[in-house]
Amino acid sequence: MTYPSIIHSMSRTKTRDNTSVMNPSTTILTFTILFSFSLRLASSFGCPPPERLRRLLKRVDDGEAPILLLPCCYDGLTARLVALSGFDATFMTGFGVSGVNGYPDTQLVSFNEMLKAASTVAEGLSSAALEKAKYGEGDTATEPVAIPCIADGDTGYGNAINVKRTVFGYARSGMAGIMIEDQVAPKRCGHVAGKSVVSFDDAVKRVQAACDARDEYEALFGKGTGPLILARTDSLVTDGFEDAIQRCIAFRDVGCDMTFLEAPQSVEQMEEYCKRVSGPKLANMLEYGSTPILPPVELQKMGYAMAAYPLTLLSASIKAMKESLELIKEGKPTLDKILSFAETKDVVGFTKYAKEEARYATDKKN
Repeated sequence: MTYPSIIHSMSRTKTRDNTSVMNPSTTILTFTILFSFSLRLASSFGCPPPERLRRLLKRVDDGEAPILLLPCCYDGLTARLVALSGFDATFMTGFGVSGVNGYPDTQLVSFNEMLKAASTVAEGLSSAALEKAKYGEGDTATEPVAIPCIADGDTGYGNAINVKRTVFGYARSGMAGIMIEDQVAPKRCGHVAGKSVVSFDDAVKRVQAACDARDEYEALFGKGTGPLILARTDSLVTDGFEDAIQRCIAFRDVGCDMTFLEAPQSVEQMEEYCKRVSGPKLANMLEYGSTPILPPVELQKMGYAMAAYPLTLLSASIKAMKESLELIKEGKPTLDKILSFAETKDVVGFTKYAKEEARYATDKKN
């Protein structure tokens, strides 16, 4: 007998005329069992990435968890590294995606290329989650949990309608959130010269379109599936600090989930932003950039819920590769610069692959 049929039989009784009616004495027990069953069923399927991110941010807001640290990834390997290192979330950086494609972050990389990168990142996060959970390994198995990722959506790649398509695309790829900014296309890194932004009203409408797309996606696919909207403004440099604050407030008014005031130039500006703008806020910890680099604890005290490290992994890898190339050019050994072959194989997934291969093998080999 199935679980629902058991509940049905428990909650009904027969009268003298053989009519089936609700049994009041078992009603409370019936609903208690049903509720418990529902919870187990829900937990067995986990929750959508946007809902997982929302829950993480709520824990930070409630003071139950430290600020959310977001080492930024840009491909499947860096996504795996972030997840396997034990972080709760990550961010797909447009600078990094552009860089590994051989371009500067000036929107030379198209929407489709960014969408492909998002899918690759999602696959990397999923594979890491399955490895960490020991999925399918009998009594030692635990439930896999893929950490959520916020993806860089740049300007949305066109008008408001393009923005909505971008949100839908990133949602389908498995992203938990999407950042939409108010720069004029083609946009560029927020810490370099030459930026310009769209008008105040156009910026707000762009963010409103993203929020509408989030809600429409949820209407189609269920509560908690629409990616959270991170609304970014770059107007501090072009139009002044007060304009940037007003834009963030307006973004919240039209429904964005999080805000990001890019490139504040002092601790005082960071504090003022946190005091005046509601909701979760992102601090961009770009080493050697325009914003002061502060410890996570201090950022959280200010009122930040997230701290992104956009170029740390990319910059560290470039440095290591340049040093290794120099050693090769000079005919010197590189062993001090690299992992063992066994460690490299493990990081890229060979260990898990071998286990999976053995699990499904029909012809056992030595």
